[in-house]
Amino acid sequence: MTYWTEDDFNVFTIEGLENRMTALQQQIQPKFRELGEIYSATLSAHGLGEFHPHVAKHARRTVNPPNDSWVAFAPSKRGYKALPHFQIGLWDDRLFITLVVIYENTKKREISEALTKHPEVIINLPDHFIMSGDHTKKPSDSLQSLGQNGIEALIARLHDVKSAELVIGVSLTAKEACQLSKIQFFDLVHKTFEQLMPVYRLYINTP
Repeated sequence: MTYWTEDDFNVFTIEGLENRMTALQQQIQPKFRELGEIYSATLSAHGLGEFHPHVAKHARRTVNPPNDSWVAFAPSKRGYKALPHFQIGLWDDRLFITLVVIYENTKKREISEALTKHPEVIINLPDHFIMSGDHTKKPSDSLQSLGQNGIEALIARLHDVKSAELVIGVSLTAKEACQLSKIQFFDLVHKTFEQLMPVYRLYINTP
């Protein structure tokens, strides 16, 4: 039995804020809560703080329904947006498992400088990992397709542009995700978080 189904991804095609939010709360958020419980413990085991899960509430939305949703993990009960954080989430056509630095983070310049000094943490990631400069857009560019110049440009942008962000991780098509059993999917999340951990350690050790 697979963990994700076509119906899960089809939630993001439901018209109207209230209808889509109801479907999210009933169908997807129970899975996010389960993942949150499991992987907050897994991440905490690295000894880098006690991680807490944060299921996206989309509380500020009043008209437009969310195009994606996620559970985030950070070593803070109060919030995650100002910190580097891990995410597991869905769009209508893909699933993502990522490490994210978004515009609320006040140490973006320092993180960019650390990545420039230690390019090996990115180089050592698998070529199929994606990298993006905007968490509100579907991730599409792999490290392989970006190449060294593209990767360096995204890192430089994080340093120079106030609104810049950095998203690194794995993106699966909905079809690929729906073919994974629960055990296979959980193994993928665990493996991806382990592969991203050196990048996270670099982020949090910036002065």
